[in-house]
Amino acid sequence: MQVRDILTKKSSDVITVKPGHTLEAASKLLAEYNIGALVVVDDVEHPVGIISERDVVRAVARHGEKVFSFKVSDVMTKDLIIALMTDDLSYVTNTMTNKRIRHLPVMDGDKLVGIVSIGDAVKAQLEYFEGEAHTLRQYISGGYQ
Repeated sequence: MQVRDILTKKSSDVITVKPGHTLEAASKLLAEYNIGALVVVDDVEHPVGIISERDVVRAVARHGEKVFSFKVSDVMTKDLIIALMTDDLSYVTNTMTNKRIRHLPVMDGDKLVGIVSIGDAVKAQLEYFEGEAHTLRQYISGGYQ
C-alpha cells in the first residue's frame, strides 16, 4: 500500500498558513478545521515548514499568552519531513514513529497534494489486515472455490 492509496480515501485538501501569519491566526485555523497541524507555505505554495498543536502548546508554556502575537515562522518546525505519493505505507509509518511526528505533508513533484497523519496510516493498515484476515477465513472455510 502506498501513500496515494490513503489520499484517495480521504480529502486531499491541505489547510495551509503563511510564515508571517500570527500564531493566533494559526491556532484559529487548527480549531476551525479540527486538525492537528498546518503546512506552512511560501508565496508560491511550496512547503517551508509545519506547525502543530504541540508547537503551539510548547510556545505557550515557554512564553505565555504573548506568544499569540508571534509569527508562525517563530514557532514552526523548519526541518520539514515529507512523504511522496509512491512511498510505502510501512516506510511512512516507521518514519513518523521514529521521528516522533504525527503529520507528513505529501508531495507530488513540486506540488503539495495532501497530508497524512499517523491516524490515517494506522487506519489504512488496520483496513488492509482486516481484509487479509477475511480472505484467509474465507479460504480456510472453503468460501472461495
